[in-house]
Formats: sequence, structure tokens, C-alpha cells
Amino acid sequence: MKLSPVAAAAVACLLLHASLPADAQEAAPGALREITVSTPRGEVAPFNVPGSVDRVDGDEMRDSRLQVNLSESLGAVPGLQVQNRQNYAQDLQLSIRGFGARSTFGVRGVRLYVDGIPATLPDGQGQTSNIDIGSVDRVEVLRGPFSALYGNSSGGVVQAFTASGEGAPRLAYSLAGGSFGTWRQSLQLSGSQGAVDYMLDASRFRTDGWREHSAARRDIANGKLGVALDNGDKLTLVMNSVRIDAQDPLGLTADQYALAPRNAPLATQYNTRKTVEQTQAGLLYERRIDATQALRLMVYGGERKTTQYQSIPPSAQQNPLHAGGVIDLSRQYGGIDLRWSAALQLADRPLDVVAGLGYDNLREKRRGYENYLGPLANPVLGVQGRLRRNELNTVWNLDPYAQATWRLAERWTLEAGVRRSSVHFDSQDRYIIGTNRDDSGSARYSKTLPVASLRYQATPDLALYGSVGRGFETPTLNELSYRANGASGLNFALRPSVNDSLEVGAKARLAGGLLTAALFQTRTRDEIVTDTNVGGRATFQNAGRTRRNGFELGWQHETASHWRTQLAYTLLDATYRDAFCSPSPCGTGNAVAAGNRIPGIARQSLFASLGWVPPEGWRAGAEVRALGRILANDVNTAVASGYAVAAVYAGYLKKWERWEFNAFARVDNLFDRRYAGSVIVNEGNGRFYEPALGRNWTLGLSGAYRF
Repeated sequence: MKLSPVAAAAVACLLLHASLPADAQEAAPGALREITVSTPRGEVAPFNVPGSVDRVDGDEMRDSRLQVNLSESLGAVPGLQVQNRQNYAQDLQLSIRGFGARSTFGVRGVRLYVDGIPATLPDGQGQTSNIDIGSVDRVEVLRGPFSALYGNSSGGVVQAFTASGEGAPRLAYSLAGGSFGTWRQSLQLSGSQGAVDYMLDASRFRTDGWREHSAARRDIANGKLGVALDNGDKLTLVMNSVRIDAQDPLGLTADQYALAPRNAPLATQYNTRKTVEQTQAGLLYERRIDATQALRLMVYGGERKTTQYQSIPPSAQQNPLHAGGVIDLSRQYGGIDLRWSAALQLADRPLDVVAGLGYDNLREKRRGYENYLGPLANPVLGVQGRLRRNELNTVWNLDPYAQATWRLAERWTLEAGVRRSSVHFDSQDRYIIGTNRDDSGSARYSKTLPVASLRYQATPDLALYGSVGRGFETPTLNELSYRANGASGLNFALRPSVNDSLEVGAKARLAGGLLTAALFQTRTRDEIVTDTNVGGRATFQNAGRTRRNGFELGWQHETASHWRTQLAYTLLDATYRDAFCSPSPCGTGNAVAAGNRIPGIARQSLFASLGWVPPEGWRAGAEVRALGRILANDVNTAVASGYAVAAVYAGYLKKWERWEFNAFARVDNLFDRRYAGSVIVNEGNGRFYEPALGRNWTLGLSGAYRF
């Protein structure tokens, strides 16, 4: 990865700042406030977790930012690659250690949770669109072997938690606007009284989009209500609703990207777009049985409706087996998780035990329609036509799990866990016409997922650890939905992938900051890869063995005078170990050699920031983000160049009696660098590239009153 002179200078300054003695930085031990992250065994300080885990606080995510996308604020997490496609019809492109990089839309290969409720469905498909940054308390990112304890599609875990209301009622309003007709406003009410705490937040986001045909609208309502019962138990109700209307600008070929990156000719022709409506609710009950045992019960349910208009030509839909160019999905989902925990003794040493059972269910009505009306010679495009697909799909999983942590000696901790994950798919075909036969079918995938780690506390400020684990990833319903040969029905020949991970790492409290480093390797069998990807419709295949070798380095520090430094570096070498053909079957120019790099994954990434963030008054800072080149197809002939971009911001925060006011200004891509923000892996027509924004600005202000 080649950095620009400006980026290199900024990084050098940050590293110099980090290397100064504590007194030169006016730092004091413990300058970073003590924080915890959520694990199955309870709240644990990140320093004490035998694995790679990071926490980003909500205040930091909102500080001088638009507060719309996770990509704005998670750059300081090593191993996490989160790209803004500038396409709200397809969500962010989020991957952890290379898992999820192939996703053409939504999030795949990574488990997502919002207030303990899975934002990843039982089949492994997830989305970030319902995460409300305005009311979030924190986001936690878990990487490495221990993420396997979360079950199917857990190459990593991202958890978002809504803040709890505190004190007298607080009413807040926030407004932000920026380039290309972008603006967001939100209204929030929070507080607590007696045994009840509450947080209610509603936000509206609009943008005209930088590219042609990329306008979007998103409305989110998020609520959390906590009740402390007289017997010491706790009830928490969470509610969330989101509606999205977004145009889809589609990808561009290399020539289109070079000549007119803001244009979207095909998208305009077909009026490609997507609408999403989702509402869900969850209830968490926590009970302390006695001084050593506790129970936790979580139940949730929701509904998600999606309609998507694609750019599939009417001529392709003349095949009687074709499913059409409009996707209409209606999904109902729900689940339950019951967990028991206990603080015990083994050989007179502390032993913490957690055991539980998780069940999730998804019921999907999938319909397909033609995306045109009228004669083939002169069709009206971008409208719903005849029904071409109708099926009822169900997915459910039942996963028992257990985890134990034993402090076997004063400095040694042994941790082990296991999860038995079973995922069941069933499809009932209700569109049986002519040569379109009955394609009903079912499949079951199951795997035992063990993990173990050993942690050594070398000194009070230095911890070393090693961990191993096994994970697996089933195909999602979307990945099963189409066959590469054009046949109707689900692709039940697709097998789940299985991965084995090894990680060694160190964590050090140094000069009032926290330094983390990890080396890891993940070997995968039956890696699921994109086979064909044409007109927004992708098919998938298994590609044998892959290997991911990597190194992650993280640094966070804050001085007593409120200078904050953050650094995250990732080196990831992700390659195929077996040869195959993409697309299949083999022909001229589609052979993928063993040793080819896995597309969608940057080999190197870097984030560095320096900011002055006092609790009140003026504040300012600068950020640098750099990413190595990303290959866009399995044969490694298409590539998006690496880049480095800078951002600067300044703001003012004033607290006066019961009032709080905040204003900021921000400029991203300060030097107007042209680059591809993300790629569409294996796009069959060569439309791999999704351009990023040029130089853009954001202004924001907010006010709050405590009654």
C-alpha cells in the first residue's frame, strides 16, 4: 500500500506523539477510562479478554459526524473493513478478517446484534440499516476464534447497544447537513424515574446522492425501556423500526468509472431501486437466583418487507424458468435465548460457567415479477409485471452452547467453549407452470464449534494469549435462491464452509494508553464464492480451500489535556489454496489458479487520527484512512487502486446550567482524491466499481435541555 506524502506525514506525527514519554504528553496512568465489553459470561474489560475485541463509544461515534453510517466511526478497529458503497439500496460492505467481503448487498459472514437481538437472520444474512447511531451507547467488535461461539456465519461479531436513560428527563434535537443535498435530523427523549429508565429516538435522513440515480430516504425510530423489579430482577424492552426508499445506481465498468464516475446510465434506464420496511421488538429478563447464579432470557420478533427492481433485460426473462426482474420478499422472524451463568470454584480457583440454548426462526414469502410491461420490442421498464416466482421458505436453528473460564493460577486463565449449531432450510414451490417444475426441497447443516484459549498475565500491564476455534458458514437464502445454469429452484448443492482459526496476541497498558497486537491464521474448507453476478442477481459455488494470514495492531491513547490518538493497522493475506473456475464450468480465461488472492479484501489498511477533545469548549482533529488495492474478481484481472484520504473537523461544545449546545464543521476527502470506495465481486458484465465521494463537507448542530 503506497501512502500519499500528506498521509505519510500525518502517520509519522501520530507515531511520534505515541512514542513520547508520559510526562511529555501530560499523560497519567489510567488516562483512558475503564470500559467493559459484553461477553456470554458478563461484562469484561477488553484487556482481560483472550481475543481481539474493540469498543467504540456512542459519544465518539457522534462527535463531529453525520451519524448515518457505521463506516464514519469504526475506522479505528483493526481487522474491520467497512466500506460505504454510496448506495443505500445495498447497505454497507462490511467484512472482518476477510469474512463478508464477497457480499453483493447487506452483511454476510459476520454476526450482527442490536441490543442482543440478532440483526443477522438464521441463514446468516444481516443488515446494519436499523442501527440508530443517535441513541447508541457503544458498538463492540469481536474478531478471531471466539466469534465462533455465536454460531452460523460468525467470522466476526458486531454488537450495538442502545444507551439507557439517566436522571431527569432530557430532550435533545440534532440537525446536520452536507454536500449533495444530504441532511439528517433527530429528536430524542431520555431519562429515568424511580425503577424505570427510558430512551426514545427518531431520526430522518435524506440525500440526493453524489451519483446520478442515488437518492435515498431513511427513517428510524428506536426505543428502550428498562424496569427494575422489587426483587432485584430487571426487564428491558427494546423496539426498532426502519423504512428505506433508495435508488440503486449500480456499478460501473472501468471505462465508465474513468470517464464519468457520477453517471448511472443503466440504473436510470431501468429505474433500479429498493424499498425496505422493518419493525421488531425484544424483551430481556435478567434474574439473580442467588449470590453465585443468574438467569437471562431474551425473546424477540419482527417483520421485514423488501421490494427491489433490478436491471435484468426483458429478453433474458423470456426463459420460462426465469424468476423475473423484481424481487418481493416478506419475512417474519423471531427467536429466544435462555442463558444460565454461575460463579463456581474448581480446585479452589474461580470458575465461571455459562450455558444456554438459542432458537431462531425465519419465514419468508418470496415472489418474483417481470420488471416491464408491454411488448418486448418496446417495453415500459422499471414497473412490476407478471408473476414469475412464488415460494415459501423457512429457516430455523437450534443451538445449545456452553463456556467456562477457569483462573487456574494467579497469572493463568484457561477459557473454553462449545456450540452445536444446526440450521434447517425448507422451500415450498408455489409456482409450477409448464416446464417450470416443482422445485421444493430442504437441507440441513450442522457443526460442532469448539473454541479454547490460554491467557497469561505477565505483568499488571501486559497480557499474552493464544486461542483456537472452529466456525462455519451456511449459504444464505439469497445465495441459495438461484442456480448458475438458469434452472429454477434453490441451489441445494451449495455446501457450508468450515474454518479453523488460530490467534496469538498481546495487550499492553503503555503510557496511559492501550496497545494491542494479534497474529492469526484462518484455514477454510468449501469456501463459498460468487459464481455468476449479472444484473443484480448472483449465484454461488464452493471453491475448495482458502487461507487468511494476518496481523493487526491497535493503539488508543488520551492525555490528561484531552489529546486523543488512535491508530489501527491491518495486514491480511487472503488466498485460494485450490484451483477452480469462475464462473463454472471451465472455459477460456476463467481458470482461478491456486495462490490467487480472494477478491474484495485489501491486503493492507491503516487508520490514524489525532484530536483535541476536551469535555467543553473548542475541539478539533484530523484523520487519515488508507487502503491497499482491492481485486474485484477471482481470476485477479480487475482491480481497484489503493488510496489514502484525509479528513479534518472542528467544533464547539457548551454546557450552561440545564442546556447543552454543540456545533461542528467537517470536510472529508480533503484533497479530493478519486477512488473506488467498494467493488462488486465477480460482476458478470465488468461493472465492478462503486465510486466514492469526492471532497465533501458536513455541518451540524444540536441542543439539549435537562428538565
